[in-house]
Amino acid sequence: MGKHILILEGDGIGPEIVREARKVLDVVNDKFDLGLTFENELMGGCAIDVHGVPLADSTLERARLADAILLGAVGGPKWDKLDRSIRPEKGLLKIRSQLGLYANLRPALLYPQLVDASSLKPEIVSGLDILIVRELAGGIYFGEPRGIRVLENGEREGYNTYKYSESEIIRIGRTAFEMARKRNRKVCSVDKANVLEATMLWREVMDTLHKEYPDVELSHMYVDNAAMQLVRAPKQFDVLVTGNMFGDILSDAAAMLTGSIGMLPSASLDKKGRGMYEPCHGSAPDIAGLGIANPLATILSVSMMLRYSLALPDVADAIEVAVGKVLDQGYRTADIYTEGTKKVSTSQMGDAVVAALI
Repeated sequence: MGKHILILEGDGIGPEIVREARKVLDVVNDKFDLGLTFENELMGGCAIDVHGVPLADSTLERARLADAILLGAVGGPKWDKLDRSIRPEKGLLKIRSQLGLYANLRPALLYPQLVDASSLKPEIVSGLDILIVRELAGGIYFGEPRGIRVLENGEREGYNTYKYSESEIIRIGRTAFEMARKRNRKVCSVDKANVLEATMLWREVMDTLHKEYPDVELSHMYVDNAAMQLVRAPKQFDVLVTGNMFGDILSDAAAMLTGSIGMLPSASLDKKGRGMYEPCHGSAPDIAGLGIANPLATILSVSMMLRYSLALPDVADAIEVAVGKVLDQGYRTADIYTEGTKKVSTSQMGDAVVAALI
């Protein structure tokens, strides 16, 4: 029986980039006789417009039943003035939490064809291949208590709670070590253990867990230094593992090393490897509808889905090879365009990948 995929196009450029990813899915579904089935649901601002909430209970239930989820992006200025409890991003946090999607894999891989699109010198980034493993279901984004309160003097104060349990650290640490075993066997754990007790514990637990993985090298780095090192000498890293907030920030910084955040896919996995796949970039409402968004991060997210949740590595490889061929042919969307290459629209880039697959 074929696998079932739930598609959440979302807001902004979400529908445009998912449309191109769906073209690729349809081609590999036919070419490799995968028997995949699909259904579409709403999440984010579009769901608020229809259901009054960013993630309807019925959509969450469909997500529970799916073998994998493909997401575009959520959010936009249209919904920024809503009460924070029902803003589009709350739907994203809820689906991650409810489905137990605790491990966010964000590869920062520089295609050799795009070395000139990076904002750093070619000798700094050429050959770059980093995997950021971000804890996704805990930390300051989910910690309680949180809120905005009025102090005795009438001044307002915002507060959040940063906390991690040993079990949360162990499971994300184990993911990082296991991923490193399939790569160059190096893990750098990023924390702020000099000032934050939650990350003091993080470092202690990582050191203890490392005893189970003596074949993998473990190092530690404060997050501020890690941010600097990503720009100074990024190729020193193999697997970076860190908490939710630090991972959110560092992965976007790493994205620009590759030329554009429009090139970076991601996977958010549960303990069984079932997951949600999405590009690392946001909904980019300023360019929505213009046909200039880069769909490659979403197409590469499809590749990650086939590899990690659907156990189809050969099909995943075929998509990645096709993307490489398209870049070899000189096709570029606006975000990765450089002089001498061929600027194409969102749909033209998707069509080029499809042509390379057929």
